[in-house]
Amino acid sequence: MNNLHDPTFLGRISAVTGASVTIKLAESLSSGIAVIGGRTYRVGQVGSFVRIPQGYQDLYGVVSEVGANAAPQGTDVEESARWMRIELVGETVAGQFERGLSQHPNINDSVHLVTELDLRAVYGGETEDQVAIGTLASSENVTVRLSIDHLLTRHCAVLGSTGSGKSTTVSSLLRSVLEPIDGGHDFPGARILLLDIHGEYSAALGDLARVFSAAPQPGERDLHVPFWALEANELTELMVGSLSEGAITAFTDKILELKARRLGSSALPGLEPNSLTIDSPVPFSLQQLWYELTDFETSTFAGPARDEPQLEKAGDAEALIPPVYKPHGMGAAGPFLNPYAKGIRRQLNQLRSRLLDRRYDFILRPGDWAPDSQGFAKKDLDDLLEEWLGSRLTILDLSAVPSAVLTRLIASILRIIFEALYWSREKTEGGVLRPLLIVMEEAHRYLADGEESAATDVVKRIAKEGRKYGVGAMIVSQRPSEVDETILSQCGTTIALRLTNPSDRARVKATLPDNLAGLMDLLPVLRTGETIVTGEAARLPVRCRISVPGERQRPRSADPKVSEAWSLQRVSESYKRVVASWRAQRTTAVVQKVPIERQPVPEEEA
Repeated sequence: MNNLHDPTFLGRISAVTGASVTIKLAESLSSGIAVIGGRTYRVGQVGSFVRIPQGYQDLYGVVSEVGANAAPQGTDVEESARWMRIELVGETVAGQFERGLSQHPNINDSVHLVTELDLRAVYGGETEDQVAIGTLASSENVTVRLSIDHLLTRHCAVLGSTGSGKSTTVSSLLRSVLEPIDGGHDFPGARILLLDIHGEYSAALGDLARVFSAAPQPGERDLHVPFWALEANELTELMVGSLSEGAITAFTDKILELKARRLGSSALPGLEPNSLTIDSPVPFSLQQLWYELTDFETSTFAGPARDEPQLEKAGDAEALIPPVYKPHGMGAAGPFLNPYAKGIRRQLNQLRSRLLDRRYDFILRPGDWAPDSQGFAKKDLDDLLEEWLGSRLTILDLSAVPSAVLTRLIASILRIIFEALYWSREKTEGGVLRPLLIVMEEAHRYLADGEESAATDVVKRIAKEGRKYGVGAMIVSQRPSEVDETILSQCGTTIALRLTNPSDRARVKATLPDNLAGLMDLLPVLRTGETIVTGEAARLPVRCRISVPGERQRPRSADPKVSEAWSLQRVSESYKRVVASWRAQRTTAVVQKVPIERQPVPEEEA
């Protein structure tokens, strides 16, 4: 075939090694620009695509190297610049693009520039499992779509340095699912849970989501995580930290006793008394736990058998007032200390402090899920799951959660959700028939590499087993080198924005096949909001410009406008409001409420 007059002709194949192909560029390419159909294309750009005709089908590849590094050994210096290496990634069969190869090209086969028409054949097809996320960086007329099926079931990672547009990318991706663009497929049954560590997304997605916060703003709901739904070890660590073996026994025995007492008063669906365990999600009162353990630890006795309690004043469990006993005496006169006390008074004092600390109300005093002294609560776990999973998008704003318990809390939330969907996998509310995508922002904070934590354990389980139960993970991080390697390696799709740190780039490269790792050399020079998408959800590895949402639909993650703020004249300042918010752990707190009298509007002005 004569290619001299074909403006798309780049050259011919000189060597084939596995999926790598070496091409000698044609002499007719006197410049790096080609004009085809009135459009200008740059030739030989790293990351761009080429097409290799094979009769009734075409092979597609990505340019990985151009110039001397791509030239065979011994090539003349003057000719070394006229070589290109590409990595084969897929083919079109009967007009439909498929990843992988059914055949390899031969020596001397022609190689062609991929035009916009070719790109539409690859990216332009619309199917029910695809969602539009943006446009090709090299051609804004071509929409890039990702497969929702592969994005969720094979997990994905959104990685980028601070300021690269990571939060905006996540917001745009989720909005594209909930508000399809370019006539894309609608997903009315979508189910997405977003863990928002910095409170960035309520402004961007609040119009489409239920927002729960430990310090709710107007329009948001109170975040409640029932402590009694946590496993026993999670709860004790949250309440009092690490414990000795004897202290653990004292707390867990009493917790099991209180749960059994509650179950004995009224049955709970699905739970038989003889199958009750310490980790069964049964309501009980933390105040009652504290009171009964404190009573046991501080009680004194008298009498010949030392079995007469010397109680002077009864306490109040709900008010966290301890009982008062006569102090123990010296010698044989008594009163005598309880010989069976476990020596956990310091831990009980810490539990009381936590119960009085308003920062922990969202979990230790969880609203309608807070049990009374008998263990009865107004709402059960089905109400909690309906709040979290009953909407297309739910945002859990964890920005007001104390950092000391953030990792444990995230682990508890994820475990509650995964356990619920795992055990309901045969039901329509389960994850198999209505899958769930969990978006984990700032993942490096609680999924640290080399550190075993409750959050890491549960996310590893989701990454390894979630596909079978309809639970998918989206890992979002600015430091991929600090994210657990096992979790990151399970992400079938990588959406990489600008990354300047060498160790971060190396971690991202390690998740890709060897023949595509060279694409990540572009990461330091990507523009803000520009990303390289590789993996199972993308038809081809692609350099993509993410669709930017409107100004009011962007996360609260923009850089402060320093020059604009510093150019303003200072006004009288009062830092009392700052301290009030600090103490109240609420951004909207005020020093004192000022009554505002509203005057009726005259009829002529109405």
